[in-house]
Amino acid sequence: MIKGLIISTGLAALLGISGGVLSPAHADLRLCNTTTSRVGIAIGYKTAAGWRSEGWWNVKPSACETLLNGNLPSRYVYIYAQDYDRGGEWSGTSWLCTQDRQFTIDGVENCLARGYDRMKFFEVDTGEQKSWTVQLTDPAKSAPK
Repeated sequence: MIKGLIISTGLAALLGISGGVLSPAHADLRLCNTTTSRVGIAIGYKTAAGWRSEGWWNVKPSACETLLNGNLPSRYVYIYAQDYDRGGEWSGTSWLCTQDRQFTIDGVENCLARGYDRMKFFEVDTGEQKSWTVQLTDPAKSAPK
């Protein structure tokens, strides 16, 4: 399993994720896949009406995808990613509802009872920026001994 956690500069490099602010001309949530695999992405965030999860975006190796257009809906966004080619995932500790096909799901409660799956998403603190880019990277390889 590839684990994803809150993005911070030093720790993120070890875990294979990174984040940063886009130029002020753009206001979006973007994800860049810097791995050699195809990945599937689901996101979660809080709206004025409550929690929402959405998916799936299929991102090719060495490609970027805009997940949300416009200003970010909240300071914290949540991401779950699957490596389609080698297996594994980028996950965290926050449960949100998902399903196998394209989805937009409102609410995080009673996922299974409502006919949805549950996945553990990792939290991204955007620091209240209006736009943000997350980069998925291959896990850091051990240094030679």
